[in-house]
This record gives sequence, C-alpha cells and structure tokens, in this order.
Amino acid sequence: MNERAKILDGRRILVVEDDYLVALALSTVLEEAGAHVVGPVASAEEAVALLEEGRERVDAAVLDVDLNGETSYPVADALASRDIRFVFATGYGIDAVAEGYRHYPRCQKPFDHRAIFKALKG
Repeated sequence: MNERAKILDGRRILVVEDDYLVALALSTVLEEAGAHVVGPVASAEEAVALLEEGRERVDAAVLDVDLNGETSYPVADALASRDIRFVFATGYGIDAVAEGYRHYPRCQKPFDHRAIFKALKG
C-alpha cells in the first residue's frame, strides 16, 4: 500500500458536487486515499438533509461552491455548526467565495489532490 492510500484511511468524506464527472473523479481519488465517500450529492438541500438525518457519519467534506446556480453555503453552515471540517472547491478565484466564507479552506479546480488531502486532514 502506498503512502497516498493511507492518508485518509477510514475517514468518511461527504462530496457535494453537481458535475457528475467531477464528482466521480474526486470520489475515486478520495477512495484511493482510503476514505469512504458519502454521496456524492448534487444539491445543497440534499446535503443538508443528509446531515440533519444523522444516519451517515461525516468526518469532513468537499463542497463545490456553485451547485447549478445555488451556493453550498447552507451545507457549510450545517457542517460548521457540527464542527465538521470542510473545504470549498471552485474553478474560480477567491472572489467566487462570499466574503463571510473566505476564511474556510478553498481548493482550486482542477484539483491538486495533495491540497485536498491536507485540507481534509487538518
């Protein structure tokens, strides 16, 4: 087993991403790093519902900022209120993230996998 395969071993990572191919690629990379992927889910409403139901343990999350024209900020708020680490993902610069959310970790698309792993591990 290589070093990358151990980095997220046993962690349950929620993926909130509206682009199927991006979600699939990200999920594959996370699983190769030892994580169990929760989702992926494509909408903020679905992700918040998943968190509120509490049937799935979530250790960390990757949130696409723009989900088909809506933001993932409600998910970020739900995660922050539960002290669950998350990272925003965006293909745009820092200006794509609302000012009140800029203090959270952000990874640029296309993803640098090491940066995602580091942000999720803390």
